[in-house]
Amino acid sequence: MAAPELIDSRRLTGPNLVSASPGAVIDVALGDIPAQRVIEIWSELSRRILDAVGWPNAELATRDFPGGASLMMAAPIDALYAATEVNEWAWTATQAQLAGHAQPSLKEEATRLRQVIADERNPRLIALQEAAAQRGVCFLSDDDLVSVGMGTESVTWAVDSLPDASEVPWNEVRDIPVVLITGSNGKTTTVRLLAAIATAQRMSPGYTSTDGIYVADELVDADDWSGPGGARRVLRDRRVNIAILETARGGMLRRGLAVQRADAAAVTNVAADHLGEFGVHDVEAVAETKFVVSRAIESGENLVLNAEDPAIVALASRLGLRPTWCAVNPKKAPIKAHLEAGGDACIVDDGWFVAIKAGKRAQIIPVADAPITFGGTSRYNIENALSAIAVARALDLSDNAIRAGLCAFGQTTDQNPGRANLFELGGARVLVDFAHNPHGLEAFIKMASEMPAERRLLILGQAGDRDDESIRELALVAARHRLDRIIIKELHKYLRGREEGEVPGLLEATLREAGMPIENLARVPDEIQAVRAALEWSQPGDLLLLPLHTHRDEVLALLNSLTERGWLPDEELPR
Repeated sequence: MAAPELIDSRRLTGPNLVSASPGAVIDVALGDIPAQRVIEIWSELSRRILDAVGWPNAELATRDFPGGASLMMAAPIDALYAATEVNEWAWTATQAQLAGHAQPSLKEEATRLRQVIADERNPRLIALQEAAAQRGVCFLSDDDLVSVGMGTESVTWAVDSLPDASEVPWNEVRDIPVVLITGSNGKTTTVRLLAAIATAQRMSPGYTSTDGIYVADELVDADDWSGPGGARRVLRDRRVNIAILETARGGMLRRGLAVQRADAAAVTNVAADHLGEFGVHDVEAVAETKFVVSRAIESGENLVLNAEDPAIVALASRLGLRPTWCAVNPKKAPIKAHLEAGGDACIVDDGWFVAIKAGKRAQIIPVADAPITFGGTSRYNIENALSAIAVARALDLSDNAIRAGLCAFGQTTDQNPGRANLFELGGARVLVDFAHNPHGLEAFIKMASEMPAERRLLILGQAGDRDDESIRELALVAARHRLDRIIIKELHKYLRGREEGEVPGLLEATLREAGMPIENLARVPDEIQAVRAALEWSQPGDLLLLPLHTHRDEVLALLNSLTERGWLPDEELPR
C-alpha cells in the first residue's frame, strides 16, 4: 500500500486558492488512503498542536485534488515561518497515525515551537497591520520591508526599523487604484494596454508583467515580476498613482495575492497549462486558481470575465457572480439574460467596441482602428482590448482616455515587445508572439491564417515542466494547420528536469505521427538558430510565425536591424 507523503510546504502571505487568510500550507500525496480520512486525522492533530502553541482559534482549510490534498492553517503574518513548522509537525503526526506508529512527542515539540514563534514575533509589525486595517489603507510586509498606503501616498520602512503605530503620519497615507490581471494568455498585453489608457488619462501607472516592472514607461527591473514581489515593488513606488498588476498562476499558488483589496480585476481566459503543479490537475482547477483575484474585489461588476470561455462561465455561474462580461460575439456568448437584466458588459457590435453599463451603451472606437487588432483580424487581441476597456471603465477612466490609449497602443514594437509584432522584410513577413501553450498557439496561428501568404513557417518549442500530453497537444495544434515548414527548437533555459533533446524529440514524433512530412521538419539547437534558419528559408510572399521564449530581445533587435537596412530574403544574414 502506497503511503501518504509530503510534496511541498510553504507560506501563504495573502488570499489564496485554499483560504482568504495568510498561513502555512502543505501539499501531500495521499497514496492509497482516502482524502477524507487523511484530512480528518490531520485536522484533529492540527488542533492539538495549535492549542498547545497558543493558536486555538486558527482557521483550518483544505482542498483535495486527484491523488492529493492541500492542508492549510491560518497564522499571524509575523509567525508564518513558524507556522510551516507547526503544520509539518501535524503532518508528521498524521503519517505516524496512518502507519500505526508511535506519535511524536506533542509536549516537547510544542515547547520548541512556542519558542520559534516567540523568536519570530514582531509586535510593531502587528500593531501597524491593525492600525492600517482600522483606517482602511493597504498594509504590505515581506522579509525586508513594511509599508502602509500605496504608491504616491505610501510610507515604507525596513522591517527591523519599524515605528510605533502612533508615530505614522496617517493623514498622509492613502491607497491608489489597483488592478489585478490574470488568465492563461493575454495578461501582459492587457496590462500594457491599460497602462497606455492610464497614461492617456495623465496618470503615472506602475505595472508588473512577466517582462518586468515599469513605472510611467520606464523599465525598473527586467525579469518575470508577475508575482507578489513585483506587486509590492510597484505599490511602494512613490511615483505611481495607479497600479496595474499582472497576477500569474504561480505567484497565487506559491504565496497568494499581494493585496487584500483591489479596485478591479480581469480573467482573460483559461487554458490547460501548467497542469500537475500545486494540485492543479484540470481546466476547472486552473479556473479556480485564476478566480483567486475575485477574493480582492468588493463590487461584482468590477470583476471582468470572458463570456466566451466555457470554464470561466461555468465557474462564475457556480459562484453566483454578476461580473462585467466581455464578448467578441455576444450572440453566441451566454450573456443574453445578463444584458436584459441591466448587467454590465463590453462587446463587439457591428465592428465597434461597445461598453454597456446599467443599460446605457457607449461606442468606443471601431475595432479595426485599434492597432493591436491588425485591422480586426486578431481575435485574441480584440479580447484583450475588451478586457482593458471594461477594467478602465470600472476605474472610472474616461472614454476619451480609453479611445486614445487604444489608438496609440501597438503602433510600434517597443510598446508591446514579443506580442503580435509584425515585420516586413523584402516581401516576406515575420510575425512574433509569445504563444507558449496550445491555447495561445491556436489563437496565434488562426490570426496568421487571415493574412495572405504563399507559404507559412512556424518555430515550435516547449518548456520541460509541461507533461507529455501538453507537449503533444502543442504539436497537434501546429499539425492541424498544415504549415509548409516547422522548425523545432530546444529551450535550454527551460529544460526544467528534462534531458536535452527530450522535448524536441516528443514534438517531432507527434508531428510525424500526425502526418507532417519529414522533409518539412527541421530541428535546431536553440531559438536564435531557429530564427536564422527560418529567415534563410524565406522567400517573398512567405509568412514566418515566430513564438519567442528565450531570446526575444536579441531576435527583435535582429529583425529591427534587417528592416532598417532593407534586407531581402535572398541575401546573406549578418553574423
